[in-house]
Parts: sequence; C-alpha cells; structure tokens
Amino acid sequence: MAAAYGQSFNDLESGENYKLADSADEEQVALLPSPTKEQDAASEDDIPRKRSAGPFYSRPIFQIASSFVLGIVACLTLQYIVCAINLSGVCDDASSAIGRLASPEAGSTEVHKFPPLSPTNASPSLFPSSVGYAGPTPTGAEPGLIQTAPSYPLHTGAPHLVAPHFKSKHNSSESSSSRLDGSSRFDLFKHWGNLSPWFSVKRGSFGLDSSPEAPDTCRVTGLHFLHRHGARYPTSYASYGGPANFSSRLHHSAAKWNGQGDLSFMNDWTYKLGEEVLTPFGRQQIFDLGVSMRIKYGYLLENFTKTNTLPVFRTESQDRMLASALNFAIGFFGFPYEGQYQQSITIEAHGFNNTLAPYKTCPNARTSGKSDRSLYYVREWASKYLADAHARLAPQLEGYDLSIEDVFTMQQLCAYETVAIGYSRFCELFNEEEWKGFNYALDLFFWYDSGFGSPVARVQGIGYVQELVARLTHAPIAVHNSSTNATLDDNSVTFPLGQSLYVDATHEVVVLNIITALNLTNFAADGPLPASHIPENRAFKVSHLAPFATNVQFQLLSCESTPDPQIRIIINDGVVPLTSIKGCSEHKDGLCPVSTFVEAQKEMIATTDWEWGCHGGWEVPAGPEWNTTTGYPPVQED
Repeated sequence: MAAAYGQSFNDLESGENYKLADSADEEQVALLPSPTKEQDAASEDDIPRKRSAGPFYSRPIFQIASSFVLGIVACLTLQYIVCAINLSGVCDDASSAIGRLASPEAGSTEVHKFPPLSPTNASPSLFPSSVGYAGPTPTGAEPGLIQTAPSYPLHTGAPHLVAPHFKSKHNSSESSSSRLDGSSRFDLFKHWGNLSPWFSVKRGSFGLDSSPEAPDTCRVTGLHFLHRHGARYPTSYASYGGPANFSSRLHHSAAKWNGQGDLSFMNDWTYKLGEEVLTPFGRQQIFDLGVSMRIKYGYLLENFTKTNTLPVFRTESQDRMLASALNFAIGFFGFPYEGQYQQSITIEAHGFNNTLAPYKTCPNARTSGKSDRSLYYVREWASKYLADAHARLAPQLEGYDLSIEDVFTMQQLCAYETVAIGYSRFCELFNEEEWKGFNYALDLFFWYDSGFGSPVARVQGIGYVQELVARLTHAPIAVHNSSTNATLDDNSVTFPLGQSLYVDATHEVVVLNIITALNLTNFAADGPLPASHIPENRAFKVSHLAPFATNVQFQLLSCESTPDPQIRIIINDGVVPLTSIKGCSEHKDGLCPVSTFVEAQKEMIATTDWEWGCHGGWEVPAGPEWNTTTGYPPVQED
C-alpha cells in the first residue's frame, strides 16, 4: 500500500490535499491482537445454549458438509490436471488471480517531506560548521590532466542506478536477455534520449578519430564550458506522454482496473516523482562533473591568481539550475567555495533577457504551431514502433483503455523513476528494439522542437553565440538585438572578458539551440528526420548531444605547428568537426583558427533576424509539408 512507502495524495498537478488514513484500515485490523482462549471461553459462556437436537437433526448437516468437502476435492483435482498439462497458461492466471484488484492508492502521488518544518531538536548554535583546529592546510599544484596524462578518462554514465533484466519472451532474440549493465552489449541507459545520464561518446562518434586531450605540440590555454543541469524530475508540461498525467488518470479510475501478468505490480504502484527539481543522482552528476573539470583544467586557475581576479560562472534562477551550478562549484572548488569564485544568477522569467533561457523573451518559441512541430512526428513514429508493445500490454491492464501514448509514458517512467529512485519496474516491459524506438522518438522531438528542424532554434541560440564571440575577441557586444542582456553583458564585473575559464549552466533545449546557431550542420546530415524509420548511422542523437548533465567544451589552444590560436569543440568527450563553419578546413583533431571561427560566427549573427524569428507573423504547417535543416523560419518576403 502507498502508506507503507510514504504519505500519499491524489494528484500532484491538481494540488489536492494529503489524504487522511481511515481509522481502521486493513493493515490496522491485521495488527490487532487476537482474542485469547480465556476470552473465547468467556464469550461462549455468555451465549445462551440450545439443547442438542439429537441424531434426527444432525444427519442432514453431515450430508451437506460431506458434499462441500467432496466439491473442494473435485475442484483441486481438476486444477491439478489442468496445471499438469499447462493449458494455455490458465494455471499462471489462476495463481495470480488473488489480490489482482488495484489498490485505491494505485497511481496516487507520494511525497516525503524532509526536512521537517520545525524539528524539535534543532540547535544550530551547538552544531557550528567550523570550530577551528583545522590542522595543516597547505595546498599543492593545480591538476592539468588534459595536458599531462597519457590518455583521457572516459565517463561511463550511471553509478548507483540499477539496470533491469530483459525477459527473453519480450525480446526479438534470445541473446538479448542478458543483464543490461556494463557487461551487456546493449546499454539501456544510453537509449533514453535527453533523459539518459551523460556518458563519454565513443571515439569517432561525430566523425573524427580524435579525443579531448591536447593534440601533439598544442597546449590548452582557455576553456569555455557549457553544461546542462543534472537529472531531474519530470517537468510540469508535456506535449506527448507525461508521467504525472498518466498516474493521475490511473488513480482516478483505480476502482475500475486491475493489472495482470507483467503489469500486476501496477495494482500497488504509486507515483513517487516530484516536479522539475534535481534528483539525488542529478546532484551527484553535477558534483562529479565539477570534480572532473577541476582535475582536467585546474591549472587554468593560475591565470586568476596572476591577475588577482576571481572566475565568474553563470546560471539561471530556476531551482534546478541554481542547484546544478552550486553542486558543480562544490565539486570544482570544494567546500567552502565562498571566496573562490563569483556566481552570476540570471533571472529566468518572462520579460528578462537571458541567453541561457532565450525562450522567455521569444514569443514565437511559446507558440505551439511554431515551436512544437515534433508532435506530428512523435505520434506517427510511436504508432509504429510501439504497436507490438501496445498489443502485448493492453490486455494486461483490464478495465483501463491503454493507449499508445500511455505505453510511451511507461517508457518515460522507466527513465524518470530510475534517475530518481534508482530502479524502475517499467524498464522490464520493453525489448531492445522498443528502446531503440524510444530513443529515436526523442530524437524526433528535439530535432523538430529545438534543433535543426525547428524554425525557432537558431534565433534562440544566437544570443549565446554573440556572448561567445565577445569573450573570444575580448570586446563588448556591439548591438544587443537578441536575447542578450545589456545590463549584465555590458558590465565588465558581471560579464568579464579575457578570462581563461568560463562556466555556464543551461537547459538541453538551449544547448541544441546553440549547436544549431553555431552552424554545426554535420549533425543535420540526415535531416529532415523521418517518422517512418530510424535512419542508419544517423548523426543527430539526443542521447549524444543533450543528455542529463551534457557538456560542451570550447577549447582554446596554442600550437607550435601554427602561429594562430586555435579553437575546437568537444561535446560529451566527442570531438566535433568544424568543416561546416565557413573558412574552417578539415583537420584530424577538429582545430580551426580562432580568427576564422569568429568571422564565421559574426556572419551567422548578422544573418539571424531575432525580430523576424521571434516576433514575426510567419506560419508553418504541421508535418512534412514544410521543413528546415538550418533551424530558421521561412524567409521574410520583401
């Protein structure tokens, strides 16, 4: 029951109050003490006794009792015969029939309130954070693994999360039934699109046989680091699917349905997810990311000591964004981090210009017909790749009309529950091909809503490109004509220029907006993405580009082989070719002269019309009738 796990209330989104437990529910009754023999005897003494009726009245009773016993024996015999020949799985169904009805709590939302609002033993004065007597505290040299190590450490993804077993009867092949952990050939955690925990992509994934460590004769002199927040609970809005919506529908109709077979666990399943904030695993991801970057690039802090300045890192005001930035800081600087850097917190709200949340000042990015073009494609694709899963699962949820969208939501629940509470029974319901289909469904979603297939992607990413150019050229932004914030960006304290290390935290949609605005069209080679099949060896994979805690390194390098400063882009440890950027020639390690890169980005800025893209009255039809592979809307007619 829900109460066994935690407090329960109806629907998180509807804001209903906590339920009050019945005064005498089944669990309480089961825990009541049984009457003693003396109590039984006393009770019997209180009952008026009747005189025995004698043999004349006992014979019919004996006959009835005998018939009842014989009937039970006959039923058990028949059941034994049926089970012995395993007739159509009847035995399995019969053995699980008891207790099938869904609990009234099924689908309800559980919330564990911690910390308590007014703990009775709170005495902050008795538990100071520092009491002195720290002992010796000399520091050592800063690490610089990116320069000094013979190889680069790879990030494998998801410690502390439990991968499920696949049941062979649900698999397309018997060989797929092995455990989905590091020893298996199929890694489930890498097939959740934007819900995947970040991992180092394989060398050559983006087309270059290179790795992030500095190439021979080169030294990394600066880093512009962009990362997404860590794993979170679901957002409040979902155009397709949505775990909270599904759980609410299940709960409100719990008296009408029951789960069987693979779905029998749903009879007592409750919704244990919050909304939008980081999960414990998400906090760990970002902390670990901070530690990792300090080990690789700590030596860049020497420049701040020489100039007697502090780094300025940026994030937004949204809870998970601020939490991500601070967890990163604890990992990078250690505790306490005060006095080691300055955290800029930009406001993420309507009416505030913010390159890390550009949709807040771009009206067309909030118009579904322009910004939510993926819905047509995701629905179309889900109806294909989930057809077998729907046919398999729908009969196992009697009394509930399970839709294709509900089955898709079950796949979402697998990912969200795993990164929130460590494991999910929903993961076991699908086979390898269905998880590949889910992964591609999220590729479709972000291609058409945030990437090269979205008409509002480039305009939303261009503001960050303007800031990147300003940092690379050590010159303020000349004209604020996008999502840039003049108040912050024109202030050398809040937006310093010429530093060796920058760290910005943002959302996955913005990372994809920026990739589009940079014109990294090698990721658009397969576009427009079809809803009929998965393109073989496709370049655009959201699990590679925008998973939880995704990160982009803009490395600045000085190389003995060339007099010009170089730049290269590394996404989740995969080196990106820059040949799609005007003037950047092919290079085995993805290098391009900074001056060439900057001129190409200035041209992108000049040809991106924020006013038209975000405020223009253009329209595009749903579906394949209109498409783009540049992330830009229809050209404005003169």
